[in-house]
Amino acid sequence: MTSCAPKAAITLPSDPGTPLPDFAAIHTQVSSACAGVRDLQLEIGLSGRAGEEKIGGRVLAGFERPSSMHLEGLPPIGSPVFIFAAKDGVGTLLMTRSREILRNAPPEAILEAMTGVSLDPADLMAVFTGCVLPDAKPIGGTLHAGGWAAIEIESTSPPGSTRRVATLYLQQAGSTWHLRSARRDRWQLDYTAGNGPFPQSVQMVSTGPGLPVNIKASLSQVEPNTGVDPAAFVVNAPKDVTPFTIDDLRRAGPLRGQ
Repeated sequence: MTSCAPKAAITLPSDPGTPLPDFAAIHTQVSSACAGVRDLQLEIGLSGRAGEEKIGGRVLAGFERPSSMHLEGLPPIGSPVFIFAAKDGVGTLLMTRSREILRNAPPEAILEAMTGVSLDPADLMAVFTGCVLPDAKPIGGTLHAGGWAAIEIESTSPPGSTRRVATLYLQQAGSTWHLRSARRDRWQLDYTAGNGPFPQSVQMVSTGPGLPVNIKASLSQVEPNTGVDPAAFVVNAPKDVTPFTIDDLRRAGPLRGQ
């Protein structure tokens, strides 16, 4: 089953705040688990909207650094609805029931057509584990009213890529800081803590121009560093498949309208 529909985004602090002198140590504490993730397997329950269309379904996912991903759309019974594999910036999507295939497309473009969320595999794994950006480094911090702290982070991973920045929003319980939300690119990411070191859910709300998106991803069966079969990042398609395009996928994404 998918999770309940997502709520409105958390209201984040807007006061100017004061400097947070130990922001680097706090960032080390909140990112200690996610920074050590080399590969990840999990199940994702999706619910929400992209524009006027509903998004829903369950997805079995696998990731491996630096940029490999495997997604399978899980029906109530039977074989996967789709198989989506990506490696080194190239993605392939196989629609198993209609026997259609989309080859050699950027993974983030395929994901955007399916859900309205344009993130590549490395960024998506960072979002789901709570690091927000891959291989992030803290560059500043601020204390805000209401018990909030904000830490700015940056990433240039993989090497040679464009520098990206994000802001983590934390709240403290005892001596421990917890990630509650983050902002990066055109997204606000609101987190619910799980029983272990990784988030139980992340709500992705668009904040900039473009298609309005509000999607909740409920994360379960999270297994880091157990090894993912390299064959998962390649789609073995039957010979009699029919090619289709990103535009075709955008009109009838397998996670839309469910």
